[in-house]
Amino acid sequence: MTEFVVKLADERGRVQEQMHTAATAEELRARFTQAGYYVYSVKARGPMGGGQKKVKLETFLVFNQQFLTLIRAGLPILGSLDLLAKRQKVVHFRGQLEDVTARVKTGEALSEAFEAQGGFPVVYTTTLLAGERSGNLEEVLQRYLDFQRVSLTFRKKLKASLIYPALLVVMVVALFIFLITFVVPRFAQLYEQLGTKLPSLTLFLLALGKNAQHYGIYVAVVVAAAGFLIYRWAKTDAGATALDKVRISLPVFGPVWLKYQVGLFARTLSTLLSGGLPLVPSLETAARSIDSRQIGNAVFKGVETVREGKGLSASLEKTKVFPELAIEMIEVGESTGALPGMLNSVAEFFEEDVQTNLTAAMSLIEPAILVVMGIVVVTILIALYLPIFSLSAGGMGH
Repeated sequence: MTEFVVKLADERGRVQEQMHTAATAEELRARFTQAGYYVYSVKARGPMGGGQKKVKLETFLVFNQQFLTLIRAGLPILGSLDLLAKRQKVVHFRGQLEDVTARVKTGEALSEAFEAQGGFPVVYTTTLLAGERSGNLEEVLQRYLDFQRVSLTFRKKLKASLIYPALLVVMVVALFIFLITFVVPRFAQLYEQLGTKLPSLTLFLLALGKNAQHYGIYVAVVVAAAGFLIYRWAKTDAGATALDKVRISLPVFGPVWLKYQVGLFARTLSTLLSGGLPLVPSLETAARSIDSRQIGNAVFKGVETVREGKGLSASLEKTKVFPELAIEMIEVGESTGALPGMLNSVAEFFEEDVQTNLTAAMSLIEPAILVVMGIVVVTILIALYLPIFSLSAGGMGH
């Protein structure tokens, strides 16, 4: 008998994790499904249960493309897995694929075998499950690959648009630290030797430079420790929810972040529904696959309304988190019976909107950073050279 960690939801939609012992994961899943629970995952406890390193998305997509090609060519699932596991160069991923192959050989479902590894996207294992149930694994795998390619391209575009402003900020901070800790103390030594009366701006800057030299290392340690504690807190449920609320309430980037998450949610939900998965499990999986806790929690609340027989648009509207346009588009999709297609349109619209808003914001922020950088440098130079100008003027007067 093996010990398993079972993640499940009851008829009210409450998610919980329990420990149970059974001969196989399939037996445990069947037991809870018959009892009326929705089973998210059944994972064996042990080294393969969740401590695995995550596989890079690009590597994972290449594997899935090869896997799909082999299946379409008529090779059995087991033979395809065996072949790809042997050819896999990433060591920990090869170990996971070997374990998946071994589990499938013993009669475990492909979705469960991947689920047991830990670290694979929840959308992927749910997509596999939908493919197994509908008997159309090739089609759902293709949909998953299309979904991830679009998401990956979009994320790369976002990162590329943020690189230059981030570089500017780093340069401003590095330049300020260099001027305060290296240049200012040299001028302090010079003015001490001259023994001249200094303007208040110069005195303030010299004091700042002196304090930076003496206490800079302690400030850096405190900032690093605070950063680490915030990072650890952000990993907790309360911390992630609080930080997400702050993120969404930010003046310019808040609405952009909200639209990005709504677009991601809509695309994920569309992929799952197109794969033949029912609405409630699709909603729960889509909610768990996005980063925004506020939207995720809102969707889970909406799931309860959907269970009562209400429409998806009405359920999401009740949460008061989703943009009005998204709700209107989903309502049209429901009424015309083309919800997956409309959800794709929602995703495309919001992704384009995010790109436009971000480009506009960056075109304002980049010059602003450069202006701040210029003001800081000019202020420091004026403060440092002001006494020298005064001495020169005094010398000329004599």
